Amino acid sequence: MLSPLRFLLVQHMSWEGPGAHLLRGAARLGIQFHKVEVWHRSIPDPSRFDGMVVLGGSPNVNQEVEYPFLAAEKTAIRQVVEAGKPFLGFCLGHQLLGHVLGARVGPNSCRSVGFTEGRLTAAGRGHPLFHGLPDRFPLFKWHGQAVLGPLPEHLEVLVTSPDCEMEAISLKGKPWVVGLQFDNHAASRMDAAVWLAGDRDWLSQPPEVDPALVLRDAERLQELMGAQFEIFLGNFISLCRGR
Repeated sequence: MLSPLRFLLVQHMSWEGPGAHLLRGAARLGIQFHKVEVWHRSIPDPSRFDGMVVLGGSPNVNQEVEYPFLAAEKTAIRQVVEAGKPFLGFCLGHQLLGHVLGARVGPNSCRSVGFTEGRLTAAGRGHPLFHGLPDRFPLFKWHGQAVLGPLPEHLEVLVTSPDCEMEAISLKGKPWVVGLQFDNHAASRMDAAVWLAGDRDWLSQPPEVDPALVLRDAERLQELMGAQFEIFLGNFISLCRGR
């Protein structure tokens, strides 16, 4: 029997924790999380863990004065990548990975909230993380910033969409180091309701977001997106164990 993998999991906001699809997949795949709420807890030594998962949140990657934990978080991400360990970032976690690895991060072409369709690039179709998934699949989005092109040569874009060019990136030669701009780990109606309430102030700024539409789409898509996320997470854990 394989021993459980222990991941350091970084959470930035009280309302934006690991989503239902991530928690369910982790339980089925034998993944253990050590969760750190960085707004009031220090990040432990990442060498104690098998890898690192970083969730989304309100900070921008350059707001270290407003959010002092970002500096320590960037250092931890760099240590994990340089040690050859797995890294999975969602939304802000994806942007922090890109920033640490030399990509530009700044305002996206639009504020992207709710559900849209993503498309695998040529690199994405050949990437083991997306084995068994269709070329086009739904994405759950919640961001105004993004990783911007052109990417450094050591990074590749795996997923794109009409809302954002760099929906997923990976480090060439280390396919277990990946960032996802989308939050499919939390693409359930329950998670969407929590996020809509928790981020009410940001969502009230123009352009207007229709909460009812977000909830309807979440309910309609949650079964499909849960099944697809489990395939993705299984691929990621296979990479982690086989690297």
